[in-house]
Amino acid sequence: MKAPATTPEHDRRTDRAKAAPQPARRLPFWVNQRLGLLVLTVALAALFGLLRPAFLDQRLVLFPLLRDISTLTVVALAQMVVLSVGHMNLAVGRMAAFGALFAGLGYDRLGLPLQLGLLLCLFVGAAIGALTGWIIARTGVSAFVVTLAMDFALQGLVSLLYSALTENAAFTTRPSGLMDLRTTSLADICVGRLCGSPAVPQMAQFTVLALGGLGVLYSRTRVGRELLLTGANPAAAELSGIPTGRRVILAHTLSGLLAALAGFMAAVSTGTFRASIGQDFMLPSFLGAVLGGTLLTGGVVSVLGALLGTSLVGVIRKGLDLLGVGLESLNIYLGCVLLLALSADRVRTVVSYRKVVRST
Repeated sequence: MKAPATTPEHDRRTDRAKAAPQPARRLPFWVNQRLGLLVLTVALAALFGLLRPAFLDQRLVLFPLLRDISTLTVVALAQMVVLSVGHMNLAVGRMAAFGALFAGLGYDRLGLPLQLGLLLCLFVGAAIGALTGWIIARTGVSAFVVTLAMDFALQGLVSLLYSALTENAAFTTRPSGLMDLRTTSLADICVGRLCGSPAVPQMAQFTVLALGGLGVLYSRTRVGRELLLTGANPAAAELSGIPTGRRVILAHTLSGLLAALAGFMAAVSTGTFRASIGQDFMLPSFLGAVLGGTLLTGGVVSVLGALLGTSLVGVIRKGLDLLGVGLESLNIYLGCVLLLALSADRVRTVVSYRKVVRST
């Protein structure tokens, strides 16, 4: 029996149907890296709560923990912004100290109100970041080298200025509202009979604003997309008409501004503006950003991931501290747990992706 004859038009339609791209199957929801970070953070918090019930004390433990997480999340965002263009900022801690220095100077010598001191701090941080980005864009020198040099320069300058301007290497003048910002929580904010949680510090408002601003920048604006394209492929971005030099300067400006904000928050947390602010910021800045899904090579960022990555680090550090782990052992355990978490997440993602590919 002969096969039914086909027309040329029928053959062309058949070929087009075969060549048409098939809709890609979405990966399972549980492959999402941010979801994995959230589940791991909650699980560890529950575990530490079982081992040490004091871990769940809202005022004595969770309040300072969330205050630290709020500060370090801003630090991670400061690093994330420059990572988005394929750079890094090794001076993030010194920029924080430099910005906080001018805020403390304004409060101590000029009698500035709290808000103006904060604005001065942010302006100085943004200016230092812009200078760093300008040097990188104009000279073509690696961001690693420029920010490392800036770190050493700011370290010496901050120490010199504190020694010259203060007696105890710290500004202790506290403007009106600073102590309230340090100690009050959302429980002090009520709408009728509805009040917030005593575990959430009011200082977290700065972190929420930073998260929201960067979220809108990268997901809703052309400038944000150009920052990511600059990090993904600088040469292609340049050929497509993107002003990569200006985008590099913008990224470092935002990084300096966020670093200064983190320095201000750290100073508020301790109640003093001193030279040691930000000296331990560099490692958390990379951990929070990279754990959250930001690529070191640029082009991919996750604002929410930076928050979740920082939260995971904070929970691990506080939990191990309550278990009586010494500082030296704490860093060892922290590094091992983070390495295992990254490895497990990577293996889980690859295995799940292969299963989906095989099933297509």
